[in-house]
Amino acid sequence: MEEMTPAQRREFLLEGPRTGKLATVRKDGRPHVVPIWYVLDGDILVFTTWHETVKAANMRRDPHVCICVDDPEPPFAFVMIEGTVAIEEQPDNFEHWTTKIAGRYMGPELAESYGKRNSVEGEWLVWVTPTKVIARRNIAD
Repeated sequence: MEEMTPAQRREFLLEGPRTGKLATVRKDGRPHVVPIWYVLDGDILVFTTWHETVKAANMRRDPHVCICVDDPEPPFAFVMIEGTVAIEEQPDNFEHWTTKIAGRYMGPELAESYGKRNSVEGEWLVWVTPTKVIARRNIAD
């Protein structure tokens, strides 16, 4: 097993349509983990969420999150990001980000339609600023 360099980590996070697994904490302390679509803005991870979801309520109450992205194929790899969130309810550039995220997961031909669909009132843009990152590759080597 080896640690990824920052460049390897970035390449890994942007490779293919990997989903992130977002962990938040419920009011009663129980964990809540859901898959998310994301993109990067520098070192900041960006995703959207509907304002009435459990994860939205959890992040409003406690801005600390953890996201894990993994490669389930041998020799296996993962990046785990602990961070804090900033939520924007309807930023001016919202459709830019929803289209960018949609393009990554749905392809360029559907990016615009999914971007518009996901930039409606009630959808939030979430920015995760990393506070700690663990990135390992070649785990089975």
